[in-house]
Amino acid sequence: MTEILAERRSYIAGRWVDGEESFDVENPADESVVTSVASASPADVERAILAARDSFDQGTWAEIPVAERARVLRALLDHIETLHAPLVASMVAEAGQPVLFAEFAQYAAGLMLARNTIDLYLSMPHEQASPVPLDELVRGGLKASVRRHEPVGVVSAITPYNGAIIMAFQKLIPALMAGNSVVLRPSPLTPISSLAFGAAAEAVGLPPGVLSVVIEEGSAGAELLTSHPAVDMVSFTGSTAVGRSILAQAAPTVKRVALELGGKSAQIYLPDAVEKVAAGAAAVVAMTAGQACVAATRILVPADRKDEVVQIVAQAYSALTVGPPSDQKATMGPLINAAARERCARIIAAAEQHGGKVALGGGRPAGLDRGYYVEPTVLDLPDNSNPAAQEEIFGPVVSVLGYRDLDDAVRIANDSPYGLAGQVYGADLAAATSVARRLRTGAVNVNAGLFSAYAPSGGYKQSGLGRERGPDGIRAFQEVKHIAVGELR
Repeated sequence: MTEILAERRSYIAGRWVDGEESFDVENPADESVVTSVASASPADVERAILAARDSFDQGTWAEIPVAERARVLRALLDHIETLHAPLVASMVAEAGQPVLFAEFAQYAAGLMLARNTIDLYLSMPHEQASPVPLDELVRGGLKASVRRHEPVGVVSAITPYNGAIIMAFQKLIPALMAGNSVVLRPSPLTPISSLAFGAAAEAVGLPPGVLSVVIEEGSAGAELLTSHPAVDMVSFTGSTAVGRSILAQAAPTVKRVALELGGKSAQIYLPDAVEKVAAGAAAVVAMTAGQACVAATRILVPADRKDEVVQIVAQAYSALTVGPPSDQKATMGPLINAAARERCARIIAAAEQHGGKVALGGGRPAGLDRGYYVEPTVLDLPDNSNPAAQEEIFGPVVSVLGYRDLDDAVRIANDSPYGLAGQVYGADLAAATSVARRLRTGAVNVNAGLFSAYAPSGGYKQSGLGRERGPDGIRAFQEVKHIAVGELR
């Protein structure tokens, strides 16, 4: 059995720091203790912030040539590749996720995302002439009007438990390529894997303070990272409730805030594509157990075929194998902790109280007495006002709803406080794309999906602010400066 990563301490300002206290990291697959890790104190976190501030203000990273930043970050990624086996083992142990998910959806996809982000950054202009008409330049006595994209400064990157490594790649690489100094704070539920970034920063000689990784049991350090005046930007992925708190904490110092928050996405099946529902529904829970903010947990189908679809989805879900990562046949693992499992149970019960029916699942899988497992669950809901259709569940629970026509399908999909993602299936591409354009979400997949360094993601409404990935995701970590140049008279 592969050992997990060896380090158990925060990496702050170029040094590994022993915490005064420690906490246990639990394996949600069997409720065992993976290991104990040192917890950073608020003073430790502030030291990381101030070191980031100092490194940025001195220009030790921001002022070196972009090509050199790219070289160092590629070397950092090369070092992470040398940690392949223990890094994957760490993700599996601390999150209970299937090996294939850790191996491909986090490790391999993260490295590809990171390397492509570097290439994308190098292909983009970061200083160019502003599109000012010549007569305006002449009238103003100007020789040039220049627009520069400069680093924001000190960035707090706060990542979630369900995709600790892929989310870290998504935040760290564009922020560092842009010349920022970054403090990474992973979820205390899955802190071990993120320490790989500290090891890589040390191995390539990243200047002290440019990248720190702080792990803590509580939230005091996280609150410092969102409120400290030395921090210029907060990039957070997590729940909408925590996102609201971060906005309040960042407001007094008017920080830039990028938030990728909760979702209640819909997958809409046009009448000519209902036969695709089994595969689309299975993708919601396979590997992630529904623990994904973009999970399309509302399945919208023509009302006259709803009963048929409920049975199809139930049959597909009954074929899923639930179990620990050690079970090579398992396609779905546990939820992250007891609270997550209890939330699923609460919302399923509320769905029934409001007229919904449990077509499959709803409880603990047989034979799995330890670990935070929930059966793949299919709900037959009467309408979109049901709690299961409105609340983000973050578990292996999908709801089937019927629509009268495509206008009604769009209305139902948009009837949500969230707007993170969506899916449309249809053989008639013109009709399917027309529906996609009407959805109030940050990303919509029509018949296929794309996760790429070149394509942005982000939310409408209470699903967040700003964008990650793509050119917009790089610009999120930059300020825009205008320079007007004229001769001295």
